Amino acid sequence: MGFERKHIELKRKHRGILCIIMAAFFFALMSMFVRLAGELPSVQKSFFRNLVALIFAGIILKKDGVKFSGKKENIKFLFLRSVFGTIGILANFYAVDHLVLSDASMLNKMSPFFAIIFSFFLLKEKVKIPQAVFVAGAFLGSLLIIKPTAGILSSPAALVGLLGGLAAGAAYTYVRILGLKGEKGPFIVFVFSSFSCLCVLPWLLFHCEPMTGMQVLFLLLAGLSAAGGQFSVTAAYCYAPAREISVYDYSQIIFSAILGFFVFGQIPDVYSILGYGIICTMAVLMFLYNNRKSAVKK
Repeated sequence: MGFERKHIELKRKHRGILCIIMAAFFFALMSMFVRLAGELPSVQKSFFRNLVALIFAGIILKKDGVKFSGKKENIKFLFLRSVFGTIGILANFYAVDHLVLSDASMLNKMSPFFAIIFSFFLLKEKVKIPQAVFVAGAFLGSLLIIKPTAGILSSPAALVGLLGGLAAGAAYTYVRILGLKGEKGPFIVFVFSSFSCLCVLPWLLFHCEPMTGMQVLFLLLAGLSAAGGQFSVTAAYCYAPAREISVYDYSQIIFSAILGFFVFGQIPDVYSILGYGIICTMAVLMFLYNNRKSAVKK
């Protein structure tokens, strides 16, 4: 019976890894389409990002008959997930609009660290030293790729960007809590997307800028990609704890580099290639460490 339980846990962990890598790919696609959409207010972009996810989640809820679990204690966690998720998106988009893109990306990539910290305090999920080293190593690898500027902390927007990373980490932790308490992924995404759309709708009604047909198309594609990312990251943190899968979130940087090369003709330098190698190495080491740890428990 114990062997069967460990086998199920290992399968859930592997599914979590696969889902977070899928989320990283979808979010990289989202960033590409947002960039292709051109100069539009960040709030307007975030509305489209969440509107498509809302529609998708609503269709799945109706098709599969997914409903609220009925647990009253989950309402506050759904609210907190939605609040922190909305803050994370708006803060990240604000940072992208007001900082060098590499600085905004670096601050957003603090979210895996914050996810582990919040999981430690809210879920009492202990972090082993090797796991902390692998995540820290992946972050250092991302710095080689992102190359933040010396003036990153001289702008108030940097604090907003850091707030975005912190809020995203908290949001992922509440996703984990909701998954453990029986809430289904599509319902979590639906509540979050609804909350986010309602929060920015008043601003959009008075400040919406006209868009071309191509801009609408790119924003819709960004929304589709974001929906894929939301469903994948929600599933990932429902399957496995942050300490075991958060390192794979850095694969988004590698996916972004590949898309940047093929779509925008961007060629990575030696430091970036070294960073890719470090991130991949940390991901493999984390995978081997978790598998060995699971084998020892059997």
